[in-house]
Amino acid sequence: MAVNVRGAAATIKHAARVMVERKIRGSIICTASVAGLVGGCAGHDYTASKHGLIGLVRSICGELGGYGIRVNSISPYAVATPLACRALDMVPSEVEAVGLDYANLQGITLKAAHIAETALFLASDESTYISGHNLVVDGGFSVINRCLPSIIK
Repeated sequence: MAVNVRGAAATIKHAARVMVERKIRGSIICTASVAGLVGGCAGHDYTASKHGLIGLVRSICGELGGYGIRVNSISPYAVATPLACRALDMVPSEVEAVGLDYANLQGITLKAAHIAETALFLASDESTYISGHNLVVDGGFSVINRCLPSIIK
């Protein structure tokens, strides 16, 4: 909670203060997680903090919209970042393999570059009227019930 919610709130507060004072219309982007959308993807502490972060983004966009500041978040699925690898005690190929095992969208391995491209979109003029949105980059993981095919069989 200290990092994922309070840290993000402090970052948004200080960025917004400068943006408002200088009349800068722009974009603030937070990194959430699919764990903020569904239960059972991570520990309770992480899951609760990412749910809180998504709520924070939605709440703050209402306040900052009046200044032309957009606030959004990105919720990635399993990305083999150094932090994720350390947390899971796995090498990148193992994290990617687990991600592929549970992924809905097959044939593509989610990479950090995909998340960076999403952030670039949210920071660009192409998303100029998007605010309060949590852009999920999970290949359909959070919306597809992977148990259904086995039930049908």
